[in-house]
Amino acid sequence: MVEREKLRQELEDDLDKVKLLTVIAFHEAQISTSLSRVKDWGERMEYLLLKGKYSSREEAPLPSLILLDLDMPRNEGREALQEILAHVDLRKIPVVVMTTSDAKEDSFRCYEIGANSYIVKPITYEGLVKVIRLLGQYWLEMVERP
Repeated sequence: MVEREKLRQELEDDLDKVKLLTVIAFHEAQISTSLSRVKDWGERMEYLLLKGKYSSREEAPLPSLILLDLDMPRNEGREALQEILAHVDLRKIPVVVMTTSDAKEDSFRCYEIGANSYIVKPITYEGLVKVIRLLGQYWLEMVERP
């Protein structure tokens, strides 16, 4: 458990590296979907709601899946989850919370708010690729969505 806590702290200290590894893991897992990344929650909501520099779905396509970290800059993840679910058009998008927290109260609260899944980030890159592959297979290939 001490090793997981140490890794969790290292990951939180370098969120840009974690985001990049996640993008690489999608590629390595051979998930055929386009990925959109934004720098923070404010920009993400602009992207999702077509505000600010995002004016059309051609430049900001609605995602098939949202990966949400609880430890986000400028906005705490549970607040972000609530904000997504407050918009009728966004509720149709599955939201997977993927975080370093293995605290039961965090997962309980996220499910209570309306998360579709809660996943503790693996501690190895190989584990991350495996999780991304399974997420992609389930949410992007198997699940029938409206």
